[in-house]
Amino acid sequence: MRTHRHPADGSRRPARLLAALTAATVALGGLALAGTSAQAAPQPAAAATTVAAAAAPGHQWLTGYWHNFNNGSVVMPLSDIPPAYNLVAVAFADNLTGTPGGITFNLSSAELNGYTVPQFKADIAAIRAQGRKVILSVGGEKGNVIVSNATEAKNFADTAYALMQEYGFDGVDIDLEHGINATYMSSALHQLSAKAGPNLIIAMAPQTIDYQATSMGYYQLALAIKDILTIVNTQYYNSGAMMGCNQQVYSQGSVDFLTALSCIQLEMGLRPDQVGIGVPAVQAAAGGGYQPIANVIKAVDCLETGTGCGAFRPATPYGKIGGVMTWSINWDKKNNYALATQVGARLGTGTGGSTGGTTGGTTGGTTGGTTGGTTGGTTGGTTGGTTGGTTGGTTGGTTGGTTGGTTGGTCSAAPWSATTTYTGGNTVSHNGRTWQAKWWTRGDAPVTSDWGVWKDLGAC
Repeated sequence: MRTHRHPADGSRRPARLLAALTAATVALGGLALAGTSAQAAPQPAAAATTVAAAAAPGHQWLTGYWHNFNNGSVVMPLSDIPPAYNLVAVAFADNLTGTPGGITFNLSSAELNGYTVPQFKADIAAIRAQGRKVILSVGGEKGNVIVSNATEAKNFADTAYALMQEYGFDGVDIDLEHGINATYMSSALHQLSAKAGPNLIIAMAPQTIDYQATSMGYYQLALAIKDILTIVNTQYYNSGAMMGCNQQVYSQGSVDFLTALSCIQLEMGLRPDQVGIGVPAVQAAAGGGYQPIANVIKAVDCLETGTGCGAFRPATPYGKIGGVMTWSINWDKKNNYALATQVGARLGTGTGGSTGGTTGGTTGGTTGGTTGGTTGGTTGGTTGGTTGGTTGGTTGGTTGGTTGGTTGGTCSAAPWSATTTYTGGNTVSHNGRTWQAKWWTRGDAPVTSDWGVWKDLGAC
């Protein structure tokens, strides 16, 4: 259920289509998953290893994805990224043809207004000189990499390390969307760690379903690499309802959804600094699950200090967590960097303004969104530029689970219901139009979006 980051044409997009659901059974009226359900049960610590993770840096991460493509938000060079983003994930790597498990990177200069490889490399170097990190995200519809045997694991490690040397990347982000083999991906990442050393950054961006059972690949991978893992930034959007660590079901778009599901990772054996909260920067960046920035800050407060909580409250606050991730920096720029300004202030990562130091003349100055004290600038709960003033993050105007404006009698498909679970191919009627689900969803109202869960089949 990864946000569709590109239009539905031939361009790359991470589709997160729940291939992992083959390992889980979703039951209506709740979430009963095959295997052992993920709940608040701390796991024993792993044995000490010789290579330590690039984690617990004394600060928190504000992770943002940078678009190596034009999807209708904005295009921008790396040099425009505000200093608040201290972990930049370049989206995305590509498959290396002829090398199973191998990856490469192709800068989309034509889509990025002529941004050149030398400028790109110089901008990476400039960001790193400021003490920030840049990693390469592995995933996307065309960037899916299969690592399912020893040869592919070695190829992944070898090619990832070569890209780190060529471009200056500090590590990788695992955003694979068609299933994952925890055994061999763990092997690949440990081999990469042995090459790169203790400063290697390893991030992951699973979806919520990936931590609903201990049998899920990402759940197993997180435990297998926790000795070298920097942070897991679960995508708390495009999800529908999911089960928290207390076995209660929560709907996306609420503080409880962020906290009760983060609790699963906080109690499974990861350190608090290895757990991050992933959210869309603006409503247009996701098909569902957007919520005001104030909610994100409340969730951080709740997990760390026990304040700002909704109905769910951790038995014991966890102290400083790993931070917050957003899809994406480009979308945040479209909102005058409201998320960078407010969440950056809460995490202490910096401001949402321009970095001021463009390289190679690529940016032509500030990014048109220098925020100074933009969007209220406060962390105390203003939602800044949140779209539509959505409260609780419900998407598309789902009002009490009703079907809203479904037309009377002319649509053959059943009306959409907020309480019904739909799977890929299911059709519904809503607001006088027929919609088809692209993947599993519950609670996401059909709305027109290139990146959402619903495909608009036209008027009915």
